[in-house]
Amino acid sequence: SRRVVGWAMSNHLYTELMLRALDMALTQRRHEGVILHSDQGSQYTSIAFGRRCREAGVQPSMGTAGDAYDNAMCESFFGTLEAELLMREHFATHEQARTRIFWFLEGWYNVRRLHSSIGYCSPLEFENLHSKNAMSSPRELPTAGQRHGRDRRPATRPWTTRDSTLNGGSIPY
Repeated sequence: SRRVVGWAMSNHLYTELMLRALDMALTQRRHEGVILHSDQGSQYTSIAFGRRCREAGVQPSMGTAGDAYDNAMCESFFGTLEAELLMREHFATHEQARTRIFWFLEGWYNVRRLHSSIGYCSPLEFENLHSKNAMSSPRELPTAGQRHGRDRRPATRPWTTRDSTLNGGSIPY
């Protein structure tokens, strides 16, 4: 669905940061049998991270070192975060950055930002649509790897949101 379900922010990349993000995701999602794909950062190869995944029934999966295409969905998300928030604003403090990133994720990206790969819905709209329509198979869900050729695109490209500005005209600080 493209929904961000777990995240954490700090001035370090220690394993405890990844564990906080993982724990947040585990509280929001069914996790038994889920595959968690990441890069080969030392945080993800740590004993503590592997243990927490096993305890939760999550299967860790890692891409090939140096191959951004193995983790394309995550790379795409961070490109969006950078282009739509980080390059547009200056943050005076770490707390201000954290507040704006929280708003970007929970008030914009997950609930209002449209994604062409899921039929120009927000991640939350997509999940709501597909939870209401009892599907016979998970194969009926569009996947990140599916390509939608030019012939399947709308005649005009819709803006990435139904609002005229990134935050609906107001800046929540």
